[in-house]
Amino acid sequence: MSDVDIITFGCRLNAYESEVIREHANAAGVTDAVIVNTCAVTGEAVRQARQAIRKARRTRPGAKIVVTGCAAQIDPDQFAQMDEVDRVVGNQEKLEAKTFRGLGTGDTQRIAVNDIMSVTETAGHLIEGFGNRARAYVQIQNGCDHRCTFCIIPFGRGPSRSVPAGEVVAQVRRLVENGYAEIVLTGVDITAYGADLPGAMTLGKLTRTVLKLVPELPRLRLSSIDSVEADPDLIKAIAEEERLMPHLHLSLQAGDDLTLKRMKRRHARADSVSFCEAMRRVRPDIVFGADIIAGFPTETDEMFANSLRLVDDCGLTFLHVFPFSAREGTPAARMPQVNGTVVAERARALRQKGVAALKSHLESAKGRHIQVLMETEQQGRSPDFTPVRLDPCAASAGALVDAVVSGDDGGALLAEAAQ
Repeated sequence: MSDVDIITFGCRLNAYESEVIREHANAAGVTDAVIVNTCAVTGEAVRQARQAIRKARRTRPGAKIVVTGCAAQIDPDQFAQMDEVDRVVGNQEKLEAKTFRGLGTGDTQRIAVNDIMSVTETAGHLIEGFGNRARAYVQIQNGCDHRCTFCIIPFGRGPSRSVPAGEVVAQVRRLVENGYAEIVLTGVDITAYGADLPGAMTLGKLTRTVLKLVPELPRLRLSSIDSVEADPDLIKAIAEEERLMPHLHLSLQAGDDLTLKRMKRRHARADSVSFCEAMRRVRPDIVFGADIIAGFPTETDEMFANSLRLVDDCGLTFLHVFPFSAREGTPAARMPQVNGTVVAERARALRQKGVAALKSHLESAKGRHIQVLMETEQQGRSPDFTPVRLDPCAASAGALVDAVVSGDDGGALLAEAAQ
């Protein structure tokens, strides 16, 4: 075989960066390689990456195996010590064309991982597309200046830095010209966007700029945001811009004030509830997803109950539940830990709550007219990111289809193409 396989773990930003890697590797003439773009958000993510590396060596015995991403940036030695691995590349180096020119000629060091905290700029990359994906991701920001006690990611991504608005607009325009009907603005902490740029640029201003300067873009979506940092222009955009999709994924993490304080978050429980209420007033059709951690150190039954009630109090629909997993090198790893069985039980309770919330949301949509972005020939997503199954439907992935909701199957809407 002479192709390059890229295995991607983790966030949407990694998905975007994998396409940058692909274009650099192709341009450099890299052949017969497997590139593993890792995630470090949990210990389980690192374990899965190591498992994928071992499998890649079994299935591609002659291929060069290159490991990059956050886990490689934070602990390059653990991957360099694996017999299966040929090269370890840092998060900055993976985005540089010269890295892959070296891989193509075999002229590169085994470990190429520099100090990510010294990186002060993030360049825009004009990529052509995302393979068979229906939507495209555009990086607007990288890194994080906050230090939540459970999170190792700032040490994998470095300080917050923004892509200039002009480069973002150029990338969005190129992807729309290449047929993408939906663009997702992504980064590590996108509500921090613009703080390091000249002038007074914010995420809200960028969003409105993209929609104004690329009028042919049908759908714009935001990746996870920190609601306490939502700027007035972003709130105005949510209220007024129909092409900005009515779905926000919120980095909430907990619904108890003491837990939030020990996490070193920048919001209180009341802030989350009031934000969701305010957004519903200006955009009644909006739907919220959220990240919530179960079993954070020192969490009591009462503290967990506050997080569980947050699902109803904020009206959350899509939950990403994370059983707490101590990450070496973080303050939370040194705090008194909750029993593992209790953590698992709390995570299960949160997931059950999420299933009930989604069920209620699905049942409320019957009879509604929606526009579906097809991800396969049978399934896609509504504007509020609800999964939709269309039957029958002959539309190809990436097409926008007008449909009417006829019911649900417990996990997705069932709909028929409008006549």
